[in-house]
This record gives sequence, C-alpha cells and structure tokens, in this order.
Amino acid sequence: MSVNEPASPRPAKRSREELEGVDGSGVTDVNGNGSSSDDDIGPALPSSAPKKKRRKLPYEKLYISALPASPRYSKSLMHKDQLSFVTMAPFTDFLITSSVDGVVKFWKKDAVGIEFVKEFKAHTGEIRSVSVSQDGRSFATAGTDKTVKLFDVITFDLLAMLQLQSIPRSICWVHKRGASEPLLAVSEEIGHVINIYDGQGLSQIPVDSIPDLHRSPVIVMAYNGAYDCVISGDENGMMEYWRPGGTHEKPDGVFQYKSSTNLFEFKKSKSLPSSITISTSGSQFATFSFPDRKIRVFDFVTGKLYRTYDESILTLTEMQQAGTALQKLEDVEFGRRLAVERELENPALQNKINVIFDESGYFILYGSLLGTKVINTLTNRVIKVYGRDEPFRSLNLAIYQGQPQKKGVVTAQMAASANPLLQEAEERDPMLVSTGSGKVRFYIFTNEEDISKATRDAQNEKPKLLGSRQQLEAKAAETGTAAIIHTTYGDIHLRLFPEAAPKAVENFVTHSKNGYYNNTIFHRVIRKFMIQCGDPLGDGTGGESIWGKEFGDEFSTLKHDKAYTVSMANAGPNTNGSQFFITTEKTPWLDKKHTIFGRAVQGLDVVHKIENSRVYKEKPEEDIKIISISIT
Repeated sequence: MSVNEPASPRPAKRSREELEGVDGSGVTDVNGNGSSSDDDIGPALPSSAPKKKRRKLPYEKLYISALPASPRYSKSLMHKDQLSFVTMAPFTDFLITSSVDGVVKFWKKDAVGIEFVKEFKAHTGEIRSVSVSQDGRSFATAGTDKTVKLFDVITFDLLAMLQLQSIPRSICWVHKRGASEPLLAVSEEIGHVINIYDGQGLSQIPVDSIPDLHRSPVIVMAYNGAYDCVISGDENGMMEYWRPGGTHEKPDGVFQYKSSTNLFEFKKSKSLPSSITISTSGSQFATFSFPDRKIRVFDFVTGKLYRTYDESILTLTEMQQAGTALQKLEDVEFGRRLAVERELENPALQNKINVIFDESGYFILYGSLLGTKVINTLTNRVIKVYGRDEPFRSLNLAIYQGQPQKKGVVTAQMAASANPLLQEAEERDPMLVSTGSGKVRFYIFTNEEDISKATRDAQNEKPKLLGSRQQLEAKAAETGTAAIIHTTYGDIHLRLFPEAAPKAVENFVTHSKNGYYNNTIFHRVIRKFMIQCGDPLGDGTGGESIWGKEFGDEFSTLKHDKAYTVSMANAGPNTNGSQFFITTEKTPWLDKKHTIFGRAVQGLDVVHKIENSRVYKEKPEEDIKIISISIT
C-alpha cells in the first residue's frame, strides 16, 4: 500500500514566436492571442495582422439579470438524510429533491419562493439516478433496491414501478415534448444493454433494447430533444450518439465519422463523465468527469470540444500558490476546502456532481472549491460566483429563471429596451438550487438581498435527537453482523465479527452503506493465497478509513487457520484504511499482523472464480468489480 508521489509536471518549451505572441503579463484572449501593452518604451515593430478585438456577448447584462442577484443563499430546506439530486421540471415549474435514504419531495414554484407539496418514500435503498422529461410532465428515480419509480409531475403522483433484475445505473427519458407515448431508457450495473420501457409503466417488459451499442455498462445518458438523439457514456469512456427509435443510428445532420470528433477525449484521458447536460437549444452539451475533474463543453453537431475548464486538485493548488486563483484564500481555509475536494473521490458522490446551462446557453454553472461558478463560455470569463463564503461545497445544481408574467413574444432587443411596460412583462424570480457535500439541506439563491443568517435555515424536518437508547440502536445499525458483496462475478456472503474487531467492522459497514466500495475492483489476486479489494484508486495505494486517518489493529483469538477469512490490508502495524482481502487457503503467517473482522460463508465459488481469473502482475486482466455491498 505504499504511495507513489506523482511526478511534477514540466512546462513544455515554447518557441520564439510563441514568446513574442504573449507579453509579460501572461494574459491571452480566448483565441490564445497575447494582449499588447501600452507601457513598452521605444518604437513598435509593424504588425503583420490587425489586433483582434476581445469577444463580446451581445445583451450580456440582460442574460446576467436573469440569474439570481444575491451571491448568498436566502433560504435552505431539509431532508432527513443527505441530499442526492435537485431537479427543476421545465414548463411545469416543480422542484423535485431526492436524498440518499430513497425519499423524493415535490415543491411547487410560487410567484416568490417555493411551497412544499408532497413526499414519497420511493426506494428502500439509495437513489442512484433521476430524470425529468423534456416537457416536465414525467419524472423517474432509480434505486439500489432494483426498482425504477415513475411519477406524474403535474399531479405529483406515483404512477408505476418497474422491477429490474439488477441494480439500475442510469435512467433517461427519451421522448420529445408532447409525445403521446413517453419512453424511458434504463441501463444497469451488470451488462451493456440499454433497455427502453413504456414510460407509463404499462408493462414490465422493455418495448425495445439496444444490445450492441456499448461494450461495457452505461453510466450516464442525456436526451437532446432538438435532434431526437441520446448521448450515452460507458465505463470505458466511450461516448455514443443514438436515436430512441428505428435502427438507433445517430441522427442526420451531425458528424459523419466519429474519428473527426473529440468524443474519444474521455478514453484518452482515462476519465469518465459523471454527468451530461444538454443546452436549452440543443446546440451544445457539457460534462463533468473524474478523475481529471474537468468540465468540457462540446458542440453537439460536430462533436468537437469547445471549451475545457480544469478544476483538478493539482491545478487549484498551483494557482493558490502562484496567487493566480480567482480568490486568494488563507492557507488554513484553503487546506480545509481542499480536504473537502478530496472527499469527492468517493464513488458514491461522483455521480451527484453536474454542470448546468442557463436559458441563454451562453453560461454554464458548476460547483467548485471557491463556490458555484458562472462562466460565459463565449468570452471565457467567470462572471459570477455564488456561495463564495458559504459553509458548503456545491455538488448538484438546478436553475429556474422564470417566465414572463405576460404571455407574449419578447425578443432580446425588446427586453433590453427602456420600455417600462416590456420591463414589467419580463419581471422574473430566478432561483438557483444547490445541494452540499454531506449536507441534509438544499440551498436556494434568489434576488433577495436582505438576508438574515438567523432565519434563513428552515427547520422543516424534525432534528434527529438521539438519546442513550437511540444511540445504542444507531451504533448497532452501524456495526451489523452480515454483509453481501455484490460483484460482477456473483455474490459473496460474509459473517462479520463486531465483538472481535469493532472498529474494523464499523469502518467496513459505514463505507459499504455510503457506497464507498461501489465500482471498485479486485486489484490484487494471488492464486492459492487471497483476493484483495477496497481501493477506490484500483492500484493498491489508495483508500482511507471513515475517520479520515489510519486506525489501529484489533487482534483477537481469531486466526487465519482456514480459508475465506476476511481481514484488513495494511502497510504495517496500525495502518488500516479501507482495503481488505479474503483468503483462499490457510495463512497462519498473517496472524497478529492483519485484523480479522469476518468470514465468507456463501458464494465461495465466486471467491475461487475471482482467484482463478487471468492476471498480469497480480492484477486481473479484466476488471472484476464490487457493484455494491448490502449490510444486514
């Protein structure tokens, strides 16, 4: 478990022409052209080309005015558990929030603010994916309980349930606005098939299936109604365009050959998109990816990369040290925020991070270390930051920008005029909604400027007041006595020993419930010895305990005197983190060196199947993954 330090990046040498093209200020425009300086002494050389003007977005102030004015949140509301997703239903003006405990809440947008409407306990497990249709009338959730729930937004009612054979991975409504038959595309944890179901839940059997588009499980999908086309991405970083009907070919009017696009960008960078968002017009789409933590904006028709924004920890650290960051933070505050950024490596959090477009399609919004950034992608500038000094790190975003009070056609030129009647018609109540990392609240940014910190956090849920008896019950729930490791090769049933190794069991159980082990691989397999897993990095160098630091060994009377013993992996005495292994033979030399906290009691054939897989340098040639771990 030794950790290799990453090599320091070396800047590439630049040619004389490049050096002459950028002045000492290091400022370049969006096309990479250096900005000239008026402070140079002496005659200037004749320029071979006229100076290019900085790009300017027409009516930019109008578009900015359609965003919430206040940089601080004006109100926050609660769920009983951590928030996962916030979704704004277009045209129907409903806000739908969901949390990790499977709860879904509907809120109706009023003239000012929102009003609670209804709550559902939609799933017995965590909600993995949500989707709202183009017309804002249909909403769906997918949970680890192997079900998909279908809702009618306008009547805020649960219509139907789809029972699946395995845990769903991603869902997406794939029908145009006004379609008579709603369609829902569903991908699953196991297999690469995309199934399309009737969106009214009239049948448990898919109306269509796409078996050969991807070669690995599909992790994210988004529907572009302007082109009647879906973009999907899989675990290998491959991106595909396809139409929901017919032969599922990509639509007419887009690129002819995939080789002429930048859709291989994720495969090249060995990163996976955690979200895909389509702009209002359908002309662009934006992604957030891990582990490179880059925001990419693509042109939809050509598949070409339009903009890239780097939010990696290395880049943030370098900018902080060089003083070139958007905001220079105190070292202690920067360190605190950086620790939160590292927590986002948890696979359970990655699919909850998104990028959104505003209604104009020129601005993108996403959470960052410094707050929620609003970037003008035309001028390539940060125009606004929300929550800069608020005590949460934004993850999942949704935006409502209001509709004109008077129904009529108002152009950008008309709205920018000084006509008071037109300005009244364009009065808005914009609202930006954000979840926070590890928070049970969602936060609302509005135009309200007079904000009281004492009253803005509503107590709309009863706080969890744990007495001594309740604390003991909660502790028992955190330990557990049995677990099922769901792998791509099958299930392995474990018996846990909380009496012998309470810390190790609590660490394992909490990580399992939080989804920390989801989609991690068995990274070290040695025949007639053991199979090892639990590293989110997948190379044996990563992982940490639930306490954020290594914890001590817990030796008992238990011994490695039989196969199927479950023990903590370590790098020496008292260095336990998240990695663990299952032995396949007697291993007495490990006694008093590794903490035993369980035994495999069923699914032993799965253990041996993993043990006998083809490996290269102790790592399976084909990834064998932990899909999830159930605790009982």
